[in-house]
Amino acid sequence: MNYDVKNINLAKDGALRIEWANQNMAVLNRIRKRFEKEKPLKGVRLGACLHVTTETASLMQTLKAGGAKVALCASNPLSTQDDVAASLVKHDKIPVFAVKGENNKVYYAHINAVIDAKPHYTMDDGADLVSTLHSERSEFLSEVRGGTEETTTGVIRLRSMAAEGVLKYPIIAVNDAQTKHFFDNRYGTGQSTIDGIVRATNRLLAGASFVVCGYGWCGRGVAMRARGMGANVIVTEIDPLRAIEAVMDGFTVMPIRKAAAVGDIFCTLTGNIAVIRQEHFQLMKDGAIVANSGHFNVELDLDGLSGIAATRRQLRPFVEEYVLKNGRRINVLGEGRLINLAAAEGHPSSVMDMSFANQALCVEYMVKNKAALAKTVHPVPEKIDRQIAKEKLEAMGTKIDKLTPQQKKYLASWSMGT
Repeated sequence: MNYDVKNINLAKDGALRIEWANQNMAVLNRIRKRFEKEKPLKGVRLGACLHVTTETASLMQTLKAGGAKVALCASNPLSTQDDVAASLVKHDKIPVFAVKGENNKVYYAHINAVIDAKPHYTMDDGADLVSTLHSERSEFLSEVRGGTEETTTGVIRLRSMAAEGVLKYPIIAVNDAQTKHFFDNRYGTGQSTIDGIVRATNRLLAGASFVVCGYGWCGRGVAMRARGMGANVIVTEIDPLRAIEAVMDGFTVMPIRKAAAVGDIFCTLTGNIAVIRQEHFQLMKDGAIVANSGHFNVELDLDGLSGIAATRRQLRPFVEEYVLKNGRRINVLGEGRLINLAAAEGHPSSVMDMSFANQALCVEYMVKNKAALAKTVHPVPEKIDRQIAKEKLEAMGTKIDKLTPQQKKYLASWSMGT
């Protein structure tokens, strides 16, 4: 079995961490037990490009239990938990190609190693696997029957491919499931991003001016958690609907140029390029802290920052200090990559339980319905979304009401009024 991990001897520690995560992933555990009996993925080769974390390990174990032959690589050079990667190789016999801190060349070599496994289905987080397949390894596309996408950035890229007519197989946008973006993006990103910033800096958030760039589901979560820790939260936006929502939620909204001069801590969560640029860095206070929790490291214009910096140095793990020519210091966290995975452990397992339950069930759905799916981006079937929400409530010991026959009749009628 081919694999590339940092140190296979880390496997014991990784296994314990995976066990800990599994204790809080009740929905995925239920799916795994059913998969073990039914083997709905028997004979399926699955190539996954995901953050190699304890929660991802639980998903890989579930897919293998369902009969799939899985190969895994990292979807971000800094997101791999090396002990988890080692455990998947040693204890689960799953080929993993991922090393925390790998350079860009190795990152794409690992993606190509997964493509070499000739997957029938892809499971992506950011669409780097899909884009590499289409642009550089198109000879393997004839093997691929479908795929799933985990994150907002990847869905944006895939919809662009579909609109241009170049997407060669159907993909389900797992990110858009309500049991994914309502919870994973808001509560998972919210907590883990704050966790990453605090771990990297050990700075007090209470009383600080915390600038959140982008008020999508991830931005909402970070703004909510930063305020909960006592920060004065400022939101920047380009969408008037999201901006007015932020105002109604009690946050201060202003352009990034104005926020740059007053912020103490900045975090981008937009999925777009060059959100904080050279002209913004020039306005920042001495000692400003800048982080990104969008999928790719393109949200911060680090080349522009380098252009106005006199010196730069690694001040502490995951903190790089840029000293500008005017003497002010800008501290960039985690190389501008996903701070919640670069400096922390990513989303809590109870949240990823729902996201990865969507992944597992959507792959099963595609295997059963592959002939009926057009080569475009598809939503998660509502039945799957509701099933996951129902099972999560049951696992939490929470019960809800049901409609009475009278209520069902009323909702189905147009003649019953006042």
